[in-house]
Amino acid sequence: MDSRTQPPTSVRTTCPYCGVGCGVSASADGVSPDPAHPANQGRLCVKGSALQETLVPSGRLLRPRVNGQDQDWPEALAAASGAIRQAIAEHGPGSVAFYLSGQLLTEDYYVANKLAKGFIGTPHVDTNSRLCMSSAVAAHKRAFGEDVVPGCYEDVELADLLVLAGSNAAWAHPVLYQRMKAAGRTGRRVVVIDPRRTATAELADLHLKLKPGTDSVLFNGLLVWLSDQDAVDRAYLANHCQGFEQALAAARQSAPDLAAVARHCDLPVDEVATFYRWFADTARTVTGFSQGINQSVAGTDKCNAIINCHLATGRVGQPGAGPFSLTGQPNAMGGREVGGLANTLAAHMDYDTPGARVRLAEFWGADRIPTGPGLKAVDLFDAVHRGEIKVLWIMGTNPAVSLPQAARVQDALARCPTVIVSDCVAETDTTVHANILLPAAGWGEKDGTVTNSERCISRQRSFLPLPGEVKPDWWILSAVARELGYGKAFGYQGPADIFREHAALSGVAARASGGHQRFDISALSALSNARYQQLEPVQWPVFQGPTGRLDGTRRLFSDGRFATADGRGRLIPVHTTAPGQQPTAAQPLVVNAGRIRDQWHTMTRTALAPRLLSHRPEPFIEVHPDDACALNLAEGDLGRLTGASGEAFVGRVRVTGDQRPGEVFVPIHWNDRYASRGKATALMQPVTDPVSGQPEGKHGVASLVPVACRWQARLLRRPGTDWQPDKASPGGYWSRQPLSHSDSWWLAGQQPVDWAREADAWLGGAPQVLMDDPASGRFRAARIRDGRLLAVLLVEPVASELPDLAWLDQCFGAERLSKEQRHCLLAARAVDTEDVGALVCSCFQVGEHQIASAIRAGHTSVEALGRSLKCGSNCGSCIPELRGLLAQHAVSAAEVAS
Repeated sequence: MDSRTQPPTSVRTTCPYCGVGCGVSASADGVSPDPAHPANQGRLCVKGSALQETLVPSGRLLRPRVNGQDQDWPEALAAASGAIRQAIAEHGPGSVAFYLSGQLLTEDYYVANKLAKGFIGTPHVDTNSRLCMSSAVAAHKRAFGEDVVPGCYEDVELADLLVLAGSNAAWAHPVLYQRMKAAGRTGRRVVVIDPRRTATAELADLHLKLKPGTDSVLFNGLLVWLSDQDAVDRAYLANHCQGFEQALAAARQSAPDLAAVARHCDLPVDEVATFYRWFADTARTVTGFSQGINQSVAGTDKCNAIINCHLATGRVGQPGAGPFSLTGQPNAMGGREVGGLANTLAAHMDYDTPGARVRLAEFWGADRIPTGPGLKAVDLFDAVHRGEIKVLWIMGTNPAVSLPQAARVQDALARCPTVIVSDCVAETDTTVHANILLPAAGWGEKDGTVTNSERCISRQRSFLPLPGEVKPDWWILSAVARELGYGKAFGYQGPADIFREHAALSGVAARASGGHQRFDISALSALSNARYQQLEPVQWPVFQGPTGRLDGTRRLFSDGRFATADGRGRLIPVHTTAPGQQPTAAQPLVVNAGRIRDQWHTMTRTALAPRLLSHRPEPFIEVHPDDACALNLAEGDLGRLTGASGEAFVGRVRVTGDQRPGEVFVPIHWNDRYASRGKATALMQPVTDPVSGQPEGKHGVASLVPVACRWQARLLRRPGTDWQPDKASPGGYWSRQPLSHSDSWWLAGQQPVDWAREADAWLGGAPQVLMDDPASGRFRAARIRDGRLLAVLLVEPVASELPDLAWLDQCFGAERLSKEQRHCLLAARAVDTEDVGALVCSCFQVGEHQIASAIRAGHTSVEALGRSLKCGSNCGSCIPELRGLLAQHAVSAAEVAS
């Protein structure tokens, strides 16, 4: 057989999205779950299932650019190294900074940290993990002596009580959520602690809908209640811990009894008592916590308040018992291992670790190790804004969207003399500020390792060739190091060389700690290139058995020995700290921001898969019905949130009782490429946790008003056409939604438009089909050339009158419109085409109207709907919404019967 006709060979690699770290089998022709990977065991969420759809050339950065002009690598490397060399000479090494990402592989991270801290000599190296995980990191170090997650994923299945605090796992960690759900059994209970009812609450036996920012009071109250009920493990505390009495005394100040806790948290007393009783009575308890805990001005204290309760009951590192930090990114933990945070060095060594700087200097052969920690993310960009940072190198992240007070961050980037950006995407809110743009490998092209939330190191293998002049991040960094004269220390031939060095350094650090440090993968330091390529998932610390087999460690601290100098765990006194951003008369609403099911971070990858944008196609604002009524807002209206800094967020209103009154929810994903005013961070002030430096990304304040619209519209154009909505409709609302065969925009405006006169500018030329009804406010126009549909504009007075676009998008896929298609064009659907409604199941593209019809036909369970429509039968992420629709139908049927 000719090799060109052979089916592609699948490669075992890992998903690049959340911290679950799912294994996938991938090739250029498809992606499927890896049944042998311990993290997902053959499961995959809708984002992972759609990875193949994101492997498109659209928007790729393929050549280096310097000052907007394409350059070859020698010129680009000379420009980058020259800027760094000049900044050091004129302003010192502290004038150079790096901002890294949990999207990087461990090998990339390692080289970046080594170059910056070891050879350039700058301490200013931080990562976007600061925005999601740094509070958990600080809490682990305070309690355990090291940044260590004690348990493993099996524990969330073994637990008889699963507590999920500040975690919408159903949408943020969907495969782990599926494992949680599959573990349901008689006697097992789940408590969800979250101010809003999310999809995860469907799993809950008890949902504590507490007041935002009061988590530490709830867990302080639990510690007090456990002590008063004699439900703490006194022997464990005596033998393995210290600080219990001090932590208890601090807890009593804010949470002296059940009534005080309930009052402060705005919860019924009986619900608090139930949670406390279940916790006390259940030895096998896991508390999983994520961004709702971490992203707070008191995030570290909240994490420690949770850990305190587990230490007090001896529930750490035991099967089915322990505190469990759910990591946000695929390699946030790998970045922490190599020192990617500004307050760490490498291999879990800190600046205040005795002898760490000397050991690291000797190991690297470096003489410029900084004397103290660098600036953390928010402070770093403040320094950029002040002009103290002359060269900023950003790798694989989009801080112009993700950092609080986004407009100030963009202004800082505009002021910086030299911004270097390594990315695989040509145009983001951040790359537009780059003086030097370096084309980096993307998922499918990168080769190295990542570490997930349970300390499991997995290989992320390449299965695609590097396109154009794209290079791996470690290669780019090493090339700049060589330009700077450090070639001897950066002579890597591949990622295996880097991994071996990283592994060896972990052994140096572990041995120097006297056996206290748990992070030790030195058993992997002698891997050959072939064994590195074949490396199976393994949890650190890694040890070599008597037969030579390399094994990992599932649980840590099971023996009550911690990574502290005396081996004892530490309970930390936690005092109540209110959120830094409080409602005022001008900004009366609390803003919660978070992830949605089908999108990832700032959408640079997921927006390339049209079906992932079908579930929530626009920025939105979830509002409680009472607030909607008071503000004269209705479902589907446009609303404008204005934060304390005057920046605004505009989105489609979703009225839901899942919100608490006085609070709203917005998604974090939209950016200036996809919406006119869709940045959630515009509503967040740069308030940070004083211990971790993590910004308070889950608690902003804002005012909300309706956006008066004279017209609402949808525009569809062939992909690749150059159209700028801001120029067509100045000051109006727009949101871009790529479809399978066309680009589309949601549009709205306050100013009157003479559509018949101005349609040419919107369509890119004169329309061939047109319908204008000024009296009703309806306008339809289509542009056709040689029988091919080029553009369609649909205008209505209200958005609810705009038709479903699935059929119309298919018309763009036709080489030549049929007679029937031309006839139905302005109706935007064929006569016999079903309007499926808002998308619910992304896997099989099943909409609300289809589901409602199936329910009316007698398919009145999730299983029956799956058999009829397939919805809910693949990744399961839509099941909570299916249950909601079933419940709505049951209520409607009951009302009709009455």
